[in-house]
Amino acid sequence: MNEYDLPAPITVAGHFSTRRIAFTANAVLAVLDLADPAEIARPLAIENAMDPNPLIDFIVSSGKATRAEAEAQIKFRKFLGEKVISDITELPAENETFGAHIVITRNISNATTHPGRTFYGCSYRVELIGKDGKPL
Repeated sequence: MNEYDLPAPITVAGHFSTRRIAFTANAVLAVLDLADPAEIARPLAIENAMDPNPLIDFIVSSGKATRAEAEAQIKFRKFLGEKVISDITELPAENETFGAHIVITRNISNATTHPGRTFYGCSYRVELIGKDGKPL
């Protein structure tokens, strides 16, 4: 991930301001001073794919620890969520050899490398496909 400081703040998601952005191989992300990613994900109906509650429930039901003990053992709560914004398949035209499957998603996540921060942005996936619609 490459990070940059902008010369002036930008506003994302309606009211979050930042001067820090990041680029990954397939995404553009704002780096927000927001400790809980759920705060921005909840109104967008973006679920956490790394929700620790099923694991905590399992540990508690096994009798190996109380809920408080299990929760205390989790030092960092990973958030990793996405919502598909666009999913388009363009098959190759009659005289072409390949087409494309393009998926654009809204992404919200956090990382131990950036405590107290939330990453918010979009990722772009482009996959070349053959006449049969399958990846090349």
